[in-house]
Amino acid sequence: MPEKIELEIHHVAWSDPRAIALRDVMDAEMQVRYGLSSPADAELSEAIHRALAVDESTVVDTVLLVDDGVPVAHAALRMLQTDSGSEWEVKRVIVDGTRRGQGLGRALMNEIVEIARRGGARRVILQSGDRQPEAVGLYAGLGFTPIPVYAPYADVMPQSLCFELILR
Repeated sequence: MPEKIELEIHHVAWSDPRAIALRDVMDAEMQVRYGLSSPADAELSEAIHRALAVDESTVVDTVLLVDDGVPVAHAALRMLQTDSGSEWEVKRVIVDGTRRGQGLGRALMNEIVEIARRGGARRVILQSGDRQPEAVGLYAGLGFTPIPVYAPYADVMPQSLCFELILR
């Protein structure tokens, strides 16, 4: 019988070095998946970078899952100002590549959703991409449903896949 994994949930600052390290891993993985590295793509890459940027002052919480002192998953929740008002948006969900398929993404997202729920959110939204089938499967399995691509992604990342989860 496999050993049960005991993870710690750490609520940290966006600027926590462990959180930054996991986001750097995610950035490298997304660079490979989406391949925007040629000089011809420099302008588009910069526009995408701006769309994906997170102002630390908008971050409500950054959550790490830690196994035996090692951070193995990351997600954040921020307030995003949109044309329709303020939205609770999930950002930068990553599970260490060697730990995928173990339910860590589900545990992480459940924690993020509970933070939003306790904060009074009526829904949470998120943006993913068409080359991230694992993430899309996770979100669908948690009850997230597709919504139109929203700003700031709509103009520069029309291949985005956006989702919402209505909180009751």
